[in-house]
Amino acid sequence: MKVFITKQIPETGIQLIRDAGHEVTIHDESRPLPQEELIAQCLQHDALISAGFNKIDAHFLETCKHLKVVSLFSVGYDSVDIDAATRLKIPVGNTPDVLSRATADIAFLLMLAVSRKAFFNYKKVLDGKWQEFEPIAHLGQELYGKTLGVFGLGNIGYEMAIKCKAAFGMKIIYHNRKPNVKAEQKLEATYVSFKELLAQSDVLTLHANLSDATKGIFDKEAFAQMKSNAIFVNTGRGGLHNETDLKEALDNGTIWGAGLDVTNPEPMDKDNPLLTMPNVCILPHIGSATQEARNGMAVMAAKNAIAGLKGEPLPTIVNPDVYDQ
Repeated sequence: MKVFITKQIPETGIQLIRDAGHEVTIHDESRPLPQEELIAQCLQHDALISAGFNKIDAHFLETCKHLKVVSLFSVGYDSVDIDAATRLKIPVGNTPDVLSRATADIAFLLMLAVSRKAFFNYKKVLDGKWQEFEPIAHLGQELYGKTLGVFGLGNIGYEMAIKCKAAFGMKIIYHNRKPNVKAEQKLEATYVSFKELLAQSDVLTLHANLSDATKGIFDKEAFAQMKSNAIFVNTGRGGLHNETDLKEALDNGTIWGAGLDVTNPEPMDKDNPLLTMPNVCILPHIGSATQEARNGMAVMAAKNAIAGLKGEPLPTIVNPDVYDQ
């Protein structure tokens, strides 16, 4: 059978598919793939591995309902109309777990970089502005013993909490759809309401999926309930926060700083004023960008595709209800 991959992924995954006897076609250009072109390709293939932000909506799925599987090269699945895929009996797979540590590393890096205004001070060196010692200029803050609030304490949030507790002795609070018993037992994490999370967090780190319930949840009203010393970190999805409201909260001193690996919109424009703020650190969505994580994602995406082509249950499936029909 034939598998279409929307971007070049590590060879480890591609070889697995070929070893299983399937033909692979890769869109290896850097330009985005318009939906109609994606549809044209998929009409000639039996499975799709989607890497990047491809719009897999009801129109796409209805047109390509022959697909035996849609395998995502990501943990997040907000680009897919899951209800439509389930209705059309198309299993959708993702790649959880293998990138948890790598993404948590970036969240930790951003938290620490913001706390010491690291990007801003690095730019001072580049701009030739590193001059005399200034005892009270551009001071950061220490994180020891402070409270880490986790919005979405799943695998990535758990790894972030481990690091923060071990490095800084931080108290862990979290808000989830359901309690995380493991985190409560291992990390003494405390479940709190969303309102309590906002009010109590010195660092608020986002690791939730983007959904109708979470889209734009961190807006002007939410930022107004946070501490004035709070650091806001988002390595989940840019759509979780309203970027205009975030900038206003930073400008007004409503919150202290922000670290973003995801932006809204994405990619961020090079002239975005957030990029020049001393208390903001921004990275271009590199949470999973390690050799180990990306190889693991490639293998998992390939295994999902191979299972779907065989008509077998996907190892990591987003819509298990597809098998109940």
